[in-house]
Amino acid sequence: MKKAYLLFISLITLNASAQTVNWASKVLGFSSERTEPINQGPQYRAMQVLGTPNKLPQTGESVCAWSPSGADTYAEEYIKVGFDKPIKTRQICIGENLNPGAVVRILAYDSTDKEYLIHENKEDGPTVKGRMWNVVVPQTEYTVYAIKIVVAPSKTPGYNQIDAIGISEVDFPYEAKINIAKNMPKEILKENLGKTVNSKVREVAPIITPDGKILFFTREGHDMNIGKVKKQDVWFSKFQADGTWGEAENIKDPINTDEHNAVSTISADGKTLYLVNIYMPDGTYRPGLSRSKRTRLGWEFPKEVKITDYYNINSYTEFSLAPNGKVLIMACQRKDSRGGKDLYVSFLKGDVWSRPINMGPNINTAENESTPFVGADSKTIYFSTPGFAGYGDNDIFLSRRLDSTWTNWSEPENLGNLINTAKWDGYFTIPASGEYAYLSSEERSIGGEDIFRIKLFPSIKPDPVAIISGTVVNAFDKKPIAADVVMELLNDSTTKDRIVAEFDPETGEYKMVVPLKKSYSLNASKKGFISISENLDLTKDSRFREIRKNINLIPVKEGQTMVLNNLFFNQSKYDILPASFPELNRIIELMQEYPAMEVTIEGHTDGSDDNMLLNVKLSQDRANEVKKYFVATGRIDPKRIQTKGWGQSKPIASNATEETRKKNRRVEFTIFKL
Repeated sequence: MKKAYLLFISLITLNASAQTVNWASKVLGFSSERTEPINQGPQYRAMQVLGTPNKLPQTGESVCAWSPSGADTYAEEYIKVGFDKPIKTRQICIGENLNPGAVVRILAYDSTDKEYLIHENKEDGPTVKGRMWNVVVPQTEYTVYAIKIVVAPSKTPGYNQIDAIGISEVDFPYEAKINIAKNMPKEILKENLGKTVNSKVREVAPIITPDGKILFFTREGHDMNIGKVKKQDVWFSKFQADGTWGEAENIKDPINTDEHNAVSTISADGKTLYLVNIYMPDGTYRPGLSRSKRTRLGWEFPKEVKITDYYNINSYTEFSLAPNGKVLIMACQRKDSRGGKDLYVSFLKGDVWSRPINMGPNINTAENESTPFVGADSKTIYFSTPGFAGYGDNDIFLSRRLDSTWTNWSEPENLGNLINTAKWDGYFTIPASGEYAYLSSEERSIGGEDIFRIKLFPSIKPDPVAIISGTVVNAFDKKPIAADVVMELLNDSTTKDRIVAEFDPETGEYKMVVPLKKSYSLNASKKGFISISENLDLTKDSRFREIRKNINLIPVKEGQTMVLNNLFFNQSKYDILPASFPELNRIIELMQEYPAMEVTIEGHTDGSDDNMLLNVKLSQDRANEVKKYFVATGRIDPKRIQTKGWGQSKPIASNATEETRKKNRRVEFTIFKL
């Protein structure tokens, strides 16, 4: 995207005529650039002229445009730019977003840097505030490698700004357009959540739980806020069975204090709130992030979230946590920011988050990027900025992640003028279902900003996901057991995609949000117990699902037997498939925890084949392969493992159908000594 030293090509279709504009990709020289005493960043610098227009078709001042150092000065100014794709030129496209008409000459340069005057402007400047100036010239006989524009600031009052410079082979006028999300509907109902949520004061920064049942938000100046000054407090509302939102409640202490308070993001299970600022025991704050867990008695005192080398030059910051709980997006201003606040990514390393990494030029501009929200698919990000072409002071955009680095993103798409307004828009939050989005807006509000919801249309939805929820119980007495619930991506021996959620009987079910089109292993971890793992195949699912999975734990004691549900072989083969590794590694960890444990691995087949001897051999070979895997790690003594193949002689279900035969094809793990 604009503002990087790269080539950018914009394909614009007008009246069935396709026009390609080659936008400037490098600055070759300039006379001066505007700087601000309080901000020595890249705002207004020459580099801002590169790439596609950032301000137009909107007009007015922008820090994402080049501005000479002086206003109304008599000395001429210039900027010279190069193109990664030189062409014979018929048209020069100059984005004059502020005070147009000051350009007096346009010069072109060939491959030898020979200079040609191709346009001289002696006319007075237009009366408009800004424009895309398309200068059509006789097609050059030479290939244009560079363009210089010369500006006379005294021709127009105030600062002059150039948003972009491009060249084209055709004379059809280029029209600057907003990059709007595809397949926009003609109408979108922007529904005010009503007086149970909104009031005569400001309601901003909505954060909805992934299950869509609780909406947290910030309310400023309300009579029921804590403290004498009634600053910003956190409030919440619960979704009712009749489809309405219940009467909002103040979350009270320890979340709310005499100072400004705000929820910035929330965990996938809705049981951990992440709060702006670090709460100190004496009631004061310092910059950063805190988290508070819900207990049987309420929300605990917020504890510091440790982020390596965290600092923020800006007065404001926002955070968004990815559903797996391992990726944190933050909007803040740092030494390597491209302007004001940029979006940064941090990764969880043990109990500490890594040093924030700038998420790159595709989504960060010289303006402020703010209010990030990571969609349930962990691929779609929503954020707000005035740094790309839009409709108002601050528009909401989306971008899609292109790889696992979290620094490579698609070109941001504006959510359109049915969502964005002429004013400030931001704080877009979406539950895992992807049905509705919630946002703050001043338009048609009861008081200040209000919270609205809109029904999402397909092109701006995150990819569909599933919510997995349930309880963890003792397999014998069915009593709930507090445990860690572990979801692992099958076919991934590195366990990079492991998700861990807590189940606490006193605070409700465990909940996880996972992408579709994948297979998972689901189990629980609790000292003194073995988990019966579940296989969750979502490879054929394409729509949002809510799935309940209760997990059984078996006490670790002699005589206990467990089926290894996530152990996989090809049909009639005994080679262990990679999708089995998480299951087997879990058993290895258990045997390491109990160094005196001795086990039997028993293989079984179904009865679809009459060759009993062949089935016995296959089941024995499979049991032997499991033992071999354990021993090959170097962590398990082979003397601790016995194997046995039973063939089809011990069915646990009928062999009449494929579904029941699957249950008979199994490998069992039995503890015979502790």
